[in-house]
Amino acid sequence: MLRFDHVTKQYGHVLALDDLSMQVPDGAIYGFVGPNGAGKTTAIRLMCGLDFPDQGVVSIDDMEAGSVVRRMKRRFGYVPDVLGSYPNLRVQEYMDFFASCYELSGPKVKRRIQMLLDLVGLEDRQNQFMDSLSCGMQQKLSLARALIHDPKLLILDEPTAGLDPTTREEFRQIMLELAEAGKTILISSHILTDIAELCTDIGIIDHGHMVMEGRLQEVLKEVNASNPITISVAGAVSKAMETLKADGKVRSISIRNRDILITYVGSAEEEAALLRRLITANVPVRSFHREKGNLESLFLQLTGAREERRVTYYEAESDLQEG
Repeated sequence: MLRFDHVTKQYGHVLALDDLSMQVPDGAIYGFVGPNGAGKTTAIRLMCGLDFPDQGVVSIDDMEAGSVVRRMKRRFGYVPDVLGSYPNLRVQEYMDFFASCYELSGPKVKRRIQMLLDLVGLEDRQNQFMDSLSCGMQQKLSLARALIHDPKLLILDEPTAGLDPTTREEFRQIMLELAEAGKTILISSHILTDIAELCTDIGIIDHGHMVMEGRLQEVLKEVNASNPITISVAGAVSKAMETLKADGKVRSISIRNRDILITYVGSAEEEAALLRRLITANVPVRSFHREKGNLESLFLQLTGAREERRVTYYEAESDLQEG
């Protein structure tokens, strides 16, 4: 549906996008995330035909962005992070205006506008002035406007920023309904919990290039295998440390509260063998499990935004007391 093929974009001395390749499959809810300055805004400008790449190709539905502008722009709807200022327009007038921008009119369009306002829960706000709407209502109206021409692709830039939890959940349900109806949705957001709960696919961008992309569940499975193992023991800490230090698959040992955390590069079978050795050494193991991956830890790991605390074996032994 949406593709970037080796796209580079530079503004003066600033390299905004650096050989960026990404693919948003048909029917996906695609989470597009990255730290501030990663290049997300530039990428969205290129998707929407507001700017053009210096190198590479951006295409929507196999149509190159900028090749046939009017036809291409009918393929997508865009929801910005802030609604434009239309204080003197009523909700119905706002929708009529944008319908006219796509040369849409007549009873069929009136019915579509009513259906869209029903979808976003604004059916009883048609005669209300725009500046009297809450932030959440304005975002819902912006979404309804983006759907006026029935696009195949929706591009949303921080759609739930500043919304209260109830409105965020309502927005999430609307996204699921639209996906069910066959829309392809790209969401750029800093709210990683929303991305994790909603999206089927993810692309993580940093310094203008893609650092990881794929089906969200598959990506998190890979992360699980690299996450630390947490070992909770009820005493015999010295024996536990001895056993861990003797295993060549243990790459580091750290502490968190009263637990021992290890970076372990062995297989699931080798993990089980390590647990057996701890028990054989009379270490009272209360729990032994590999931590599950989550989107936030993956994001911080890939974008270098977190440095995990590492301690030496000596520090671990002195900080963890026999209990």
